[in-house]
Amino acid sequence: MEVVVERHGPVARVTLNRPERLNALSDSLMEDLRRTWAVLAADAALRCVIVTGAGRGFCSGADAALLSSDRSAAPEDVHDELSFLPGDRLEVPVIVAVNGICAGGGLHFVADADIVVAGAAASFCDPHVTVGQVSALEPATLALRMRPDILRRLVLLGTSERLDADAALAAGLVSEVVADDALQARADELAATVCSGSPAALTISRRLLRTFERRLVDASLQEGWDAIRAHWSHPDAAEGPAAFQQRRPPRWTPPDNGGQ
Repeated sequence: MEVVVERHGPVARVTLNRPERLNALSDSLMEDLRRTWAVLAADAALRCVIVTGAGRGFCSGADAALLSSDRSAAPEDVHDELSFLPGDRLEVPVIVAVNGICAGGGLHFVADADIVVAGAAASFCDPHVTVGQVSALEPATLALRMRPDILRRLVLLGTSERLDADAALAAGLVSEVVADDALQARADELAATVCSGSPAALTISRRLLRTFERRLVDASLQEGWDAIRAHWSHPDAAEGPAAFQQRRPPRWTPPDNGGQ
């Protein structure tokens, strides 16, 4: 199973379970997540969800094999593309507990969460441009949460820029850092506190917050997704993943020879 769900009373812990790949996003993992949110959304007793990763990483982003695959069938609507995220599919608060590396597409979970707590060994980076991909979706949502100058560095410097847990806290990317061996217990404690509040009041309050955020970013997300899809035909979009898999420097297309 690439997604493991454990139920503890009104709280569901959802664990990304591809530890051998640092929980990189594959088609099958994202489909498992979609099915998981559909099941949990129908559970009237659910009050809170915790999302974390198995092994020594939270989520290392899109699997290199996925980036190298034929993506012509990708949905045109950005919200269909991001349907592997829980935020808009659930009516209950989502707590993300970041253990280890959180990179690229893994940042979606951070941006989508209601509360983010990180272990001391957590680290964050956005490798898109390093592997020839456009970074457009994560920045649009993270811009509501973190210092814009740090966000620009993450986007433009690729794998050369990595935030440790304390730097992520200072930048506003996470709201709390705890010892690694205390991470899951702290997430459980936060979930218990969430569950102690009025279910109706929490649902309405959260819905208002998310509606406000959607109004701010929806147009930018769709514009970003259109740009990402258009870039897939550029030679660099194929060269980046190939170079990564072959462990060699990429051979980028010069801008005056058709680069975008």
